[in-house]
Amino acid sequence: MSETVETLVIGAGPAGLTAAYRLAKEGREVLVLEGDPVYVGGISRTVRHNGFLFDIGGHRFFSRSKEIADLWNEILPDDFLERPRLSRIYYRGKFYGYPLNALEALRNLGLLECAQCLASFALAKPFPIENPRSFHEWVRNEFGERLFSIFFKTYTEKGWGMGCDEISADWAAQRIKGLNLGAAILDGLRRSLGLQKRAGARSLIESFRYPRRGPGMMWEAAVRQIEERGGRVRLGRRVERLRYDSARAQWTVTARRADGGEEVFLARHLVSSAPIRELMDSIEPKPLSLFNARALKYRDFLTVVLIGRPQKEPPDNWVYIHDPSVKVGRVQNFRSWSPEMIPDGVSTCLGLEYFCFEGDSLWSAQDYDLVALAKREIGRVGLMDPASIFDACVVRQPKAYPVYDDAYAGHLQTIRLEVAMRYPTLHLIGRNGMHKYNNQDHAMMTGLLAALNIIAGEEIYDVWRVNEDAEYSEDGPSGVEEALASERLVPRKVAAG
Repeated sequence: MSETVETLVIGAGPAGLTAAYRLAKEGREVLVLEGDPVYVGGISRTVRHNGFLFDIGGHRFFSRSKEIADLWNEILPDDFLERPRLSRIYYRGKFYGYPLNALEALRNLGLLECAQCLASFALAKPFPIENPRSFHEWVRNEFGERLFSIFFKTYTEKGWGMGCDEISADWAAQRIKGLNLGAAILDGLRRSLGLQKRAGARSLIESFRYPRRGPGMMWEAAVRQIEERGGRVRLGRRVERLRYDSARAQWTVTARRADGGEEVFLARHLVSSAPIRELMDSIEPKPLSLFNARALKYRDFLTVVLIGRPQKEPPDNWVYIHDPSVKVGRVQNFRSWSPEMIPDGVSTCLGLEYFCFEGDSLWSAQDYDLVALAKREIGRVGLMDPASIFDACVVRQPKAYPVYDDAYAGHLQTIRLEVAMRYPTLHLIGRNGMHKYNNQDHAMMTGLLAALNIIAGEEIYDVWRVNEDAEYSEDGPSGVEEALASERLVPRKVAAG
C-alpha cells in the first residue's frame, strides 16, 4: 500500500525543512522523510547529553538576506539571544586574534617572521601563478607562501585530510574570496591602536543571533509549524529506492523504517538534501552519471565533548587549532554560544572537533580512547584542566563537508546535466544535496527557492547561483542575492543551458 503526496522532501535539515515550511505555508501537500530517529536539523541539530546541549559545528544565525532573517523571526520569534563573536587561532603555543590584530601578530611571530611574511606577500602579488588550480596556488597568490604555510596549510590539511595541492581552488575562491591582506593589516593595526575601522572596510561580524537552546530549537519549531499547516515529518525513515516514471512525471519512493518495516510513497516532486552520491545510487534504473556521483567525496568529523568543574574558560565561541602537534582541529566553548547550553550554569563544557573519514582509525576508535585523546590535547593547548573533567561524550557526524578535489566540478556538472534532462521534478538543495559548501542561510535559501519553483510550476529561480559569488567578509554580499534579481524575491528566468 502506497501513500500519494505532491512533494516529498528527503532530509530534515535547514534546506529540507525550509522547503517544507514554505510549501506547507502555501497550503501545498508535503511530506518530509528523515533518517535520524531522534533529531531534526541535520548538522544544525542540537544534541543532548545529561542535560547539556551541544551544537554540532557551530551555527551563527546571521544572513545578508532579508528573506532568511525574516524566516528565522517568523519560525522562532521569541527565543533568540544576541551573542558577541569571538574566535582565535592557536599556533605553536600562542593565540592570535581572528580577525587579525597586527600588534599581537607582531609580538607572537616576532619581527623577523613578520618581515618574511610581508616580503613573501610582496613577492606574490606582482608574480602570481596564472590560472591557479589548487588551494595552495590560490592562497599563495593572495597572501604569499609564508602566510600560507603558517595560517592556512596545517588547518586546511587537518580539515580535508589531503594536501593543499589536491584541493580545488574553487573552495578557496568560495570561502575566502574578498579578504585583502593589506587592508586586513591596516585595519588590524587601527584596532590594535583603538582607532575606528576605516570607512568602507569589510570585516567579520562582531555579533550574531543564536537560539537560546541551540540551533536545533529552530528546526524543532519548524517541524511543529509544518505539521500545524498540514505537512508531515517522519523520523527514522531512510530512503532506499527511487524510481521515476517519466510518462506520469511521478516518483516512487521506498523508505525503510527504524523498526525494519518498509513504506512506499508516490510523489510528483522530489526535493532532496541527501548526499548526491547516495541519492543517485538509490535511483532505478541506475543513472548514466552514477560513476560521477560515486566519485564525489565527503569529509566527516566527530566532536568529543568534555565537561569539567568550574574554572576559567576561554571567552571564544571557538578556537581554530593550527598547531600541527595535536590532531584536534577546532574547539567550541558552548557557554559562549548560549549560557542555557549549560544546565547547572557553572560547569565548563568544551567540544573538540576532529576531522576524519568515515571508517578510518579516528572515526572507528572507541569512545573512551577518543575521550582520552581529547583530554591530553585540551591540556596541551591549555584551554581546560584535564583533572577537572567529570563527564564526556562523543558525537559523530558523517558527510559534514563535500570535498572540493580537483575532479569534483566535472563530476558535478555531468550529474546536473542528467538531472535536468531526465528528472525534471527532482530538486537538489542544501550542502550535500548540491555538493556545495554552503552556510546555513545559503542552504535555507536553496530550499526556499526550490519551494517557490514548485509553487510556480516552473523553474523561475536558479538555485545553483546561491552562494556562487560569496565573499569571505561576513558583512559583505552573502551570495544569496546572486540567485535573485534584487534584494527582494523577484522572479528571474533561468538561462537555458
